[in-house]
Amino acid sequence: MPRDVELVLHGEPVTEGAGVRLRRMFGYFEAPMFDPFLLLDDFRSDRPEDFIKGFPWHPHRGIETITYILRGDVEHGDSMGNKGVISSGDVQWMTAGSGIIHQEMPKGDAHGAMHGFQLWANLPASHKMMEPRYRSITAAEIPVAQLAQGVTARVIAGTVHGAAGPVTGPAADIVTDPGYLDLTVPAGVTHEHPVPRGHTAIAYVIGGAGAVAGTAAGNTGDTAVADRTLVLFRRPDGAERAEGEDSVAFRAGGDGLRLLLFTGRPMGEPVAWRGPIVMNTDAELETAFREVRAGTFIRHPASAGLDR
Repeated sequence: MPRDVELVLHGEPVTEGAGVRLRRMFGYFEAPMFDPFLLLDDFRSDRPEDFIKGFPWHPHRGIETITYILRGDVEHGDSMGNKGVISSGDVQWMTAGSGIIHQEMPKGDAHGAMHGFQLWANLPASHKMMEPRYRSITAAEIPVAQLAQGVTARVIAGTVHGAAGPVTGPAADIVTDPGYLDLTVPAGVTHEHPVPRGHTAIAYVIGGAGAVAGTAAGNTGDTAVADRTLVLFRRPDGAERAEGEDSVAFRAGGDGLRLLLFTGRPMGEPVAWRGPIVMNTDAELETAFREVRAGTFIRHPASAGLDR
C-alpha cells in the first residue's frame, strides 16, 4: 500500500534577500519533520518588482542549496570564483560546506516572469565543514524517464527505472542520498512511484490538480491537491533503518498533474540554525558568525571544488 499523508501545507508569503517576495512552503519550525530537508521556497512571479532586488552577497555554511528554474534567468556569483546564469530548466546545486559567500540575482524572462524553487538540504555533522562546491546543471543535462501510461520524470537526482531502463540524474555523489524528480502525470492517470523505505518523501504540486493516495488527519479518503500544495508522507513505523522500497501514489485530474518529488535519508541530528547558516550546536553558530565579522569565514581558496 502507498504511504499515508502525514501533513499538508500551503505555505505563507515571506520577504527575503533585498526584498524578494516568495512563498515559503516549510522552514525553520517545520524542519524537524522534513529531515534532511530544511526549507522550500517558491518564487514564481510574473511581476519583476517581486524579485528584481534579488539576494545580494551573503554567507552559507553547513547546508546545500538547490535552485530549479522553470522560467527566467538568475545570475550567480560566489567566493570560489564561479560566475554564470541559470535559465529555464536549469538547476544550481551548491554545497556550502565549510563556507561560501554568494549572490543570486533573479532577472526574469522577456515577459517579466521569474518562476523557480529553492530547496535547502542539511549536511550531517561529519560533512558540515566539507570543501564547498558548485554545480551548474543545464536543462539539456537533465534526463527524462518515460514511465507507464505516459508519465514522465525529469531526473535531477536519484534513479528512476523507466521503460528503457534505469535513468540517473546528474546531481550525484550527494551526502544525503537525495532524489529530486519533476513528475508529470497525464489527465486521469494514477501513478504509484517507489521511494526508499526509510527516507523522507515530500511532494510539491506545481501545476494542475488531483489527489494523493493516503488519508491525512481529518480526511477519510484520498487527499486533494492543487498548485502550491505540499504533502509530507508518513514513513512506516520502524522504517528508519529499513532497506528496500515502499511507494507514494498520485491521481491526476482533468488538466493533469505536475509535481516535484523530494526524497532523502534522515539524519536525526540536532539542528542549530540562524539565518543562512545551519550547524549542530549554538557554539558552532557563534564561531561561524564571528568568522564572518572577522573576514575569516572562507576556509578554501577561490576555484576550490569547481566542476565546470
